[in-house]
Amino acid sequence: MSYRIAIITSEFNEEVTGGLKRGARAALSEKGVTEITEFPAPGAFEIPLIAKKLAQSKKFDGVVCLGCVIKGDTAHFEFISLGTTIGIQQASLETGVPIAFGVLTTYTDEQAVVRSRDDIHNKGREAALAVIASLNIFKQI
Repeated sequence: MSYRIAIITSEFNEEVTGGLKRGARAALSEKGVTEITEFPAPGAFEIPLIAKKLAQSKKFDGVVCLGCVIKGDTAHFEFISLGTTIGIQQASLETGVPIAFGVLTTYTDEQAVVRSRDDIHNKGREAALAVIASLNIFKQI
């Protein structure tokens, strides 16, 4: 059975989030997923609501959330990171749909670039594989 997967990618920090999306798509393709639909999000903070709506639509078996928040000089980083994290978790718990957290929360641009490279350590790849693993576990329950 092939899964239907949605990928939400923040448009903020596109150089990094584009790498995350490439990693996620590659991992899904390797697992035989052919039904992948992409959705943009203005920023990381908007991802949870979009994820919840996609999960509620029943059109997707799982959702991969990709974004990048890099620490600056203000507390903005903490609020956005925490809100996004809790929102994604709540959306998954409320809908019962696997929603993976592939949102980088880094202290530097360099850390973000390393985690979005086209290699096996790509965090978008890891998020996509987490959704597939969760769906495979669901089949056993």
